[in-house]
Amino acid sequence: MGCPKWHTGGVSDQDFPVNVKVVQADGRVELVRVGTARREGDGFTLHLGELTIGAAPDAPAPSRRAAPAGEGGPVFPPYGRSKGLPIAGASMQDLEFYLKGCKRTLADPGKARWHDKERVLLQAIEAEMARQRGEAPPADEDPPPHEDDEVPF
Repeated sequence: MGCPKWHTGGVSDQDFPVNVKVVQADGRVELVRVGTARREGDGFTLHLGELTIGAAPDAPAPSRRAAPAGEGGPVFPPYGRSKGLPIAGASMQDLEFYLKGCKRTLADPGKARWHDKERVLLQAIEAEMARQRGEAPPADEDPPPHEDDEVPF
């Protein structure tokens, strides 16, 4: 059969990537490419890479993992690609994404119920952004208390 084209990066307009949806332990969903389907006549020929089922991976990819409850400082809310991951060490792109979400929520009077929680999240995100830029952290303010029943999800 030879080495499928996707190993070399060449894909024609008759080739289609074949992916498998993989749900990670932290709930993230990733699409993992496992081969290429090539159009041939009225059908397709499937070229798969080496597959292993039920075995442990060779080496886990390094990733930021969700912090256990009560550890590691504030975490992102349960939406977006970094849901539940620590704010500390996040990419600037992720920080900006969640910062915009906080500002949208705070600008919406219909979401006033969650404004206290969003202000705390906003403060943590701004502090991490300042830390990554090498700036002094914003002045400490006592964050308002929040209750578990204020969670929007």
